[in-house]
Amino acid sequence: MGNDAQHGPDGGIEIRPIVREELAVWDRAIARGFLRPHVAPATEWRELLFEPGRMLAAFDRDDPTPEGPRCVATFRSYDTGITVPGGARLPVDAITAVTVNSTHRRRGLLSGMMRQDLSAARERGSAAAILIAAEHNIYGRFGFGSAAPLAGWRVDVLRSGGLREDLPVHEGHRIDFIDLDEFRKLGPELHERWRPTRPGAIGRPDHWWRLRSGALELPGFDWKEGFTAVHRTADGTVTGLISYAVEDKWDGAYPDCPLTVRDFLALDAPTANALWKFAFSVDWVRHVVAAGLGPGDPLPLLLKDPRGARPHEETADFTWLRLLDLPAAFAARRYEAPGRIVLDVTDRYGWTAGRWALEAAADGTGRITPTDDAAELALEISQLSALYLGGETATRLADAGLVTELAPGAARSATTLLRTARAPWNPDSF
Repeated sequence: MGNDAQHGPDGGIEIRPIVREELAVWDRAIARGFLRPHVAPATEWRELLFEPGRMLAAFDRDDPTPEGPRCVATFRSYDTGITVPGGARLPVDAITAVTVNSTHRRRGLLSGMMRQDLSAARERGSAAAILIAAEHNIYGRFGFGSAAPLAGWRVDVLRSGGLREDLPVHEGHRIDFIDLDEFRKLGPELHERWRPTRPGAIGRPDHWWRLRSGALELPGFDWKEGFTAVHRTADGTVTGLISYAVEDKWDGAYPDCPLTVRDFLALDAPTANALWKFAFSVDWVRHVVAAGLGPGDPLPLLLKDPRGARPHEETADFTWLRLLDLPAAFAARRYEAPGRIVLDVTDRYGWTAGRWALEAAADGTGRITPTDDAAELALEISQLSALYLGGETATRLADAGLVTELAPGAARSATTLLRTARAPWNPDSF
């Protein structure tokens, strides 16, 4: 246990990092917390992910089992980087596997695990933390804000008329199917070239590629081999990838198959155009379903009739972010317009609280520094975190009563200062 052990609000609960021998118990607690039937322990998967000190658990010493006190809550984090406006990579603490058993809710277990992890993340030098929120109302109180939503589309191929003929593509390009070995070989390098082009993108570790190519089995993960194709320019350079599955569905004697896009990477618009043309040309496909696209994706405008596309039903907030080090975070990103605004930030943990002057120069660089100047905009750290990547606007938050203007026009000034040409997008769960 060492110095990392904590006691929960009642003396019978202990929060601490688990040891490797407790992975099976931790795995069972995750299934229970997510209300899922427990299948065979994902031993190989958990072993790959295990990192001393980064898998936390709460143990109830008043509920003994043959293995020891029952594990009633779980929490895991790992280090990764997130692309910020301008293409730089910000070190962040990625939080996942957060559960509290139904028998132990409202007892401060999540608060204890979250505080312990975020404190350690700050000490390690993480400028922010990220997570995917299962419920909207939980994580704002810990300083997280919705920073990179998803906005997918479901396109009726017949109603849309397919893609416009005038869309530019690379001269001499080609699209080729690849097998799973090639996917594991070509995919990571392409993704690393794609990441700097999209604020919000995070890393894909080796086990990500192994899991999604069938090289690694995870009980409960419903993987089935689909189809993967890459786009190559005339000189053979890979500039895009699409992975998809097709459901064999018929309306009597007529094909009615949906093509579901699993992964879509394109380094430029001509590559994206070619890959979408390919997807819309697949025989028997009646609908193209792309749930994991970014806000503002131009797919509907590529169609002959944009009304053939409708928002995917799973469109929602997705990646949440919590700033931990304001000077590091705001110096890392770039700005599209010069300006200055003074913020009064509230933070329940005190880590980012205070009055800050956010300034951007004409060359796109910026900084945030403590100041005694009069504040112009008052907001909680959760709201500033939502604004950081450019996926939310201060004017919208002001209209919703979530930030307070202390000077006329302050929300508009903050919106102009933090806006981005492309909305942030992270297509990957973690």
